[in-house]
Amino acid sequence: MRRISWMLAMVLVLSVLLAACGKKDAAAVVKDLNEVVGEMESYQGAGVMTLHTGDTPQQYKVEVWHQKPSYYRIALTNAKKDVTQIVLRNDEGVFVLTPSQNKSFRFQSNWPDNQGQVYLYETLIRSITGDTTRQFADEKESYVFDVAANYNTHALVRQKIWLNKSDYAPKQVEVSDSNANVVVDVKFDSFKFGAAFEKDAFDMQRNMTAATKEGGQTGTDSGVTPAEQTGEGGKEPANPQTAPEPDGAVTDGQSGVGGDTEQQGTEGATTGQEGEEPTLAEPEGADSFGVIQPTYAPEGVQLKDDQILEEAGDYSVMLRYEGTYNYTIFEARPQDRAVSLAPSSVVDLGFTLGMISGDALKTLTWMTDGIEYRITSADLPQNEMARIATSMQEESGK
Repeated sequence: MRRISWMLAMVLVLSVLLAACGKKDAAAVVKDLNEVVGEMESYQGAGVMTLHTGDTPQQYKVEVWHQKPSYYRIALTNAKKDVTQIVLRNDEGVFVLTPSQNKSFRFQSNWPDNQGQVYLYETLIRSITGDTTRQFADEKESYVFDVAANYNTHALVRQKIWLNKSDYAPKQVEVSDSNANVVVDVKFDSFKFGAAFEKDAFDMQRNMTAATKEGGQTGTDSGVTPAEQTGEGGKEPANPQTAPEPDGAVTDGQSGVGGDTEQQGTEGATTGQEGEEPTLAEPEGADSFGVIQPTYAPEGVQLKDDQILEEAGDYSVMLRYEGTYNYTIFEARPQDRAVSLAPSSVVDLGFTLGMISGDALKTLTWMTDGIEYRITSADLPQNEMARIATSMQEESGK
């Protein structure tokens, strides 16, 4: 009887030990993640990103393709406006495409090596492996990491990352501010390692013409090769961005907050805003889009004046703000213009990539729904520029 009891006890102990061996701690998972990234050749993911940066949450369908060594294709579709932006990186540079307008902007940049996005797998894993104070939880089907957010903005402080236990694919990401409020939330519907792409899947012209001709969805349906899936054709891509004007007195920059780059973009007039002002008279025959004013302004800043500018028959608007900080906002719907190069940096505005340039006088430039925006200031902090830009996105296209 004692022998049987002893044997039962040994079996229970062994069972506990085996069960314990089946669990992984944070160090073991981090080691695996380094191996996954090191061996990874490509991936394809899709999901929904929600920005909680304004009064109303904004949702975007996100699709991302990556292929070694440095090819990327990202499609951001505004769920409400049904407009799409495509961001490409290939051997020629980083492109932001607006297929419906047949326009493209090229940035000579090492993005996303120096600054990634919340929906890029490498960025998430880099955040996990680089944070020695990481917090770890083992849930039923997921490994959960709570780590520092590293997105070159003081507004984003922490992030929680859910990884599938079976293959370490991302399931969800929540990025929070200093008050623990979720600012960005990404839920992945699908994620596949080892995705196969056609030879020209990351070609700029292929993506431009395919999106324009096919008018297809940005999602990846089974049986359709990635190179054949395009942006929302026939509709304006959501939030492409533009380049600075090298000769412009007030437009010497692009929207961005990131690594050093050179951007090749379109020289353009400045733009306008919605919520039309009765005192502003629109140029006859101009392509008016109203006046789009930001819903956010730094404390101690007020709108000084606004005016419509007529440059080569274009409709554009200039708004000047003064107070604690002094800055000017320009808005216009750019026409075809000569390409230019200027030193600049990439910034992730959440809803789009932007560019920032200039030293003493900085200019943040981005594009939404075919309208180019520029914020120019000598004293406005970069993070405040990004906040203003985000608040304008909520107002545009209403």
